[in-house]
Amino acid sequence: MAHLVDTSVLARLANKADQFHSVATQAVMALHRRGEILHVTSQNLTEFRNVATRPTAVNGLGLSAIDTEAIAEVWEAMFPLLAETPAIFPAWKVLVGNLGIIGKQVHDARLVAVCHVHAVTHLLTFNVSHFVRMAKFGPGIEIVDPASI
Repeated sequence: MAHLVDTSVLARLANKADQFHSVATQAVMALHRRGEILHVTSQNLTEFRNVATRPTAVNGLGLSAIDTEAIAEVWEAMFPLLAETPAIFPAWKVLVGNLGIIGKQVHDARLVAVCHVHAVTHLLTFNVSHFVRMAKFGPGIEIVDPASI
């Protein structure tokens, strides 16, 4: 099965001081051992750069741009990057229109649209509540909390 790795997981993988770092690490390792394919998107990597380079005083990781890029390069080698295709925007537009998604959740809806377009069946995230109402829309996806693996 294919999984999309949410930014919430990437941020915890990068931050060894995070209380959920080991949960994220164990989940990714367990999925790899099972032969699951874990993907990222350009959106995830963009969001990660945002949180990683933001100061810790404003809920960031406080990493340098160089350190952030080094981590992102490891992930690009480890997790196949799902292609940006013209089909993603229409899929996203249908999703947000039908479910009335507004505000920050439009970004989460885009990740779900990427899953739909690329037939990715699972989304690995610590933010399960952000995706619950979108999970059954369209072809549907399974939202997976790393702690459940």
